Amino acid sequence: MLLIVGRIGKPHGIRGEVTVEVRTDEPETRFAPGMVLTTMPGVNAAKAPAAQPAPDGAGVPFQVPDELTIESARWHQGRMLVAFDGVLDRDVAEALRGTLLAVDSGDVAPPEDPEEFNDHQLVGLAVVTPTGERLGEVARIDHAPASDLLVLRRPEGRTALIPFVKEIVPEVDLAGGRVVVDPPGGLLDL
Repeated sequence: MLLIVGRIGKPHGIRGEVTVEVRTDEPETRFAPGMVLTTMPGVNAAKAPAAQPAPDGAGVPFQVPDELTIESARWHQGRMLVAFDGVLDRDVAEALRGTLLAVDSGDVAPPEDPEEFNDHQLVGLAVVTPTGERLGEVARIDHAPASDLLVLRRPEGRTALIPFVKEIVPEVDLAGGRVVVDPPGGLLDL
C-alpha cells in the first residue's frame, strides 16, 4: 500500500526547487537526500499542463516520472523546499505541480511506542464496543488540532468521528484486527 507523504506545490526559484506540502510526521526521514519517492497524479495535476517542453529544448514533452529521487531538502519560512535529481529548471518544476509523493507502507518502520500507530495500520480495522457489539470499521484517520479522530464507517453507510484518546479508545488490537471503543452517550449520533 502506498502512503502519501507530500504534494508538490509551486516552483521556488529558477533552478528546479519546488515547495512540498508535507503529509508525514517524519519529513526529515521521508525527504532525506537519496530517498526515492513514488509519484502519483494529484487532484490539482489536471489544472497543470500534462506535458512541458523538455529541459534540453529538444521539443520532446516532459512526463512526470514514476519515481523521483531527493537531491536536497530544506525548510524555508515554514515550507519544505525540495530539489529532485534531474529537475534542473523552473519549467520542469512547474510540470510537477500537484503531483503526490508516496512511499510503500512496507518501507515504514512501526512506531517504537506501543501506544502509537501509523494511520495505515488502523484503516480497515473493525470497531467494536467493550461488550463486542460491532459499530463499523475505521475508514481513515483525521488529524485535528486537539486530537486525532477515527473516522468510523457505520454499517448503514453513515460516518462518525471518534476522538482517538485512551478514555474513548481503550484498546487497539492489531493482531485481532479490531479497535475497542467505549463512546459516551450520543457520540455516534452526531
